[in-house]
Amino acid sequence: MSGLLRDALSGTFVRNSHGQVVEGIGRAIVTGRYPPDTVLPRDEELAAQFNVSRTVLREAMKTLAAKGMVVARTRVGTKVRARHDWNLFDAELLVWHLDARAGMGFLDQLYEMRLIMEPAGAAMAASRATAQEIATLHAHIEAMVVASDDKAFAMADLALHRSIIKASGNLFMHSVATLIEAALLTSFRLSSPASEPAIQSDVSAAHNRIVVAIEGRDPEAAAQAMREVILYGQQRITARVT
Repeated sequence: MSGLLRDALSGTFVRNSHGQVVEGIGRAIVTGRYPPDTVLPRDEELAAQFNVSRTVLREAMKTLAAKGMVVARTRVGTKVRARHDWNLFDAELLVWHLDARAGMGFLDQLYEMRLIMEPAGAAMAASRATAQEIATLHAHIEAMVVASDDKAFAMADLALHRSIIKASGNLFMHSVATLIEAALLTSFRLSSPASEPAIQSDVSAAHNRIVVAIEGRDPEAAAQAMREVILYGQQRITARVT
């Protein structure tokens, strides 16, 4: 799990000056304080606002530019880019959207991406997972079953999905990890299965069906079991948000 999303789950963040500027401006852009095609305040104003040097501010702008959020224009200033240019696979950007209560439209698109990618990853894992990787998947299921609180269950759930991605043997699948983590983070913030023993048992059993299919070398069953898990999570979020 990425450090950023792990911290979001636990509610603990430690940021240096650079991180504070990136987060402050990034969140302001996501929430619409600085809409697309607008020019950010001058460097002097932003440096004073965040009480940082021009050097720190410039480095922060480079980070935001790497996320696709801003672009520097000669004789114009730093301009906010259109949302479709943003790198929504970026963990920080996803957290900012979720914290801004992006709405079910954004979350539905997040789940659409999961439904495209994760069942395929589970199918690959059914063909390629090693005995050790399968043993690891079973260990994560057991951790979900016995989890005594929300955080323990969330960590086990996240670890399982990441391990399935790893077992797929496809390096490009790793780019999907932040989408998975963001969706699960949203779900746990709204309603953790660990708060209701019956739901915890059902969710654990549903995830176990993915692992059983992977162990049985059944790609189609693994993909279908993953699809069902994702759709159930989407339904839980929809019920809470709408």
